Amino acid sequence: MPYIKIWIHTVWSTYNRKPFLEKDFRGEIFNHIKENSIKKGIYIDHINGYLDHVHCLISLGLDQNIAALMQLVKGESSHWINQQKYLKTKFSWQEEYFAVSIGESQLGMVRKYIQNQEEHHSKASFQQEYDELISRYGFKTIG
Repeated sequence: MPYIKIWIHTVWSTYNRKPFLEKDFRGEIFNHIKENSIKKGIYIDHINGYLDHVHCLISLGLDQNIAALMQLVKGESSHWINQQKYLKTKFSWQEEYFAVSIGESQLGMVRKYIQNQEEHHSKASFQQEYDELISRYGFKTIG
């Protein structure tokens, strides 16, 4: 049996980055995503976010790929959020997402970063955070 340990830091936003993830029900949404992921064999180590986006630290399984995993997590959770009627309008996630592999030595830093989203966003917008992530992981933007 193969042994695989691939850590992925994912980030995705609400549609058009609308600030729909209110603090009073954000925790329920994150708990649901984590519980539903367990049922699907997806291991979410940490999940947190802010008004308009979510961060997850995920351990990628043997037969999993990032695109399918993100489709399962985002698709089911947007359906569930709409069923709960947290919002007066239809909820959906932005199609795009950010995903980067994380080394074992980075796990503590990434966990802390995900845990401290509320504090982090008292100082930086989502766009600033996104630009910081792109820079930190050495991505080059086009355009």
